[in-house]
Amino acid sequence: MSYRYAVLGAGRQGTASAYDFGKFGEAEVVWMADVDPSQAENAARRVNRLLGRDLARAVALDAGDPHTVAGWLRRERIDAFLSAVPYFYNLGLTDAAIQAGAGMTDLGGNSDVVLQQLARSADAAAAGCAIVPDCGQVPGMGTSLIVFALEQLDRGADVFMWDGGLPQRPVPPWHYRLHFSIEGLTNEYFGDCMYIRDGRTVGVPALEEFETIEFPPPLGTLEAFTTSGGLTTAARTFAGKLRTLQNKTVRYPGHFAQLRTIQQLGLLETTPIVVDGQPVVPRHVLHALWDPQIRAGADERDLILIRILAKGEKDGRTAEVRVDLLHRFDEATGFSAMEQGTGWHAAILTEAIAAGRVAPGVVPVEQAITGADFVNQARRRGFDIRVDVRTAG
Repeated sequence: MSYRYAVLGAGRQGTASAYDFGKFGEAEVVWMADVDPSQAENAARRVNRLLGRDLARAVALDAGDPHTVAGWLRRERIDAFLSAVPYFYNLGLTDAAIQAGAGMTDLGGNSDVVLQQLARSADAAAAGCAIVPDCGQVPGMGTSLIVFALEQLDRGADVFMWDGGLPQRPVPPWHYRLHFSIEGLTNEYFGDCMYIRDGRTVGVPALEEFETIEFPPPLGTLEAFTTSGGLTTAARTFAGKLRTLQNKTVRYPGHFAQLRTIQQLGLLETTPIVVDGQPVVPRHVLHALWDPQIRAGADERDLILIRILAKGEKDGRTAEVRVDLLHRFDEATGFSAMEQGTGWHAAILTEAIAAGRVAPGVVPVEQAITGADFVNQARRRGFDIRVDVRTAG
């Protein structure tokens, strides 16, 4: 059986996903779609070069025109596609997927958009298509690893997650490099994080609850703090089932103070202010100034890390499960750790949709596939996932 895939947004994460479709997804064709034809063509060439065969094709397509996208999906008989464009396109693309009856995943990260997508679940089910938002590293891979950790327990109670993407060699002043869209980054630093506290879903402001956490050398002591969008669906799914569910983003020491300064200056705000008689959106100014300073080059070596700590019961005793993932830049393909973690998790879910292994509707990541299934698929792709289960007594 072979499947017809598409990637909307032929950037870094989308290209990594397309490669995965070709290597693991039994692809008949992989379309690289982008509003910039040259971007789509370059991505298709790279995928074909890495795979050693002519599988990927390029097409000019505007993700901001859902009606045209829906028509194209129907004409090309796309089984499943990934939205690898910024989160604010995802609601329109969800409607396009439903109109075309095509499966869809996206890289999510914005709680308001994801909740609106979930409200379309009945329409997607009626159209016979499965849509899984919030794929990627976190949200996405982290959520799947939370599910895996809970599968090691008979009953879960408290779950904590720490995650981040970091340069292997941090350089001042920021000690951080960006491998995805600046819009996605600043979105994480704004608004409320959806957590579970005392069994209930609650909103906790981003850039709060600072702590330090230890990782093996050479990482050592890292900072951790709240960021939004990482647990939107999980905080709803596990409400009333878990006592605690939270995640924090990790960075090298000193970065949190910089982010708080940016926040307190108002540079994360989206409401225009007037400067010299002209309306200016502060966040747009931040993007223009900050992106060039932190933008990672195509060959910059990075790493991603995820740690899950789940507490509960196993065999009638108090138990604790720790899941650790540490992954680095891939020298063989040239994909960054962030591209692999984000793109390959999304690919695993997209491939499951294409193969009919996800029920129709808008389905949260934590309900789309089992944790064990994800871990097996991730290990096939070279992810080192370590699990430690300890029981009292």
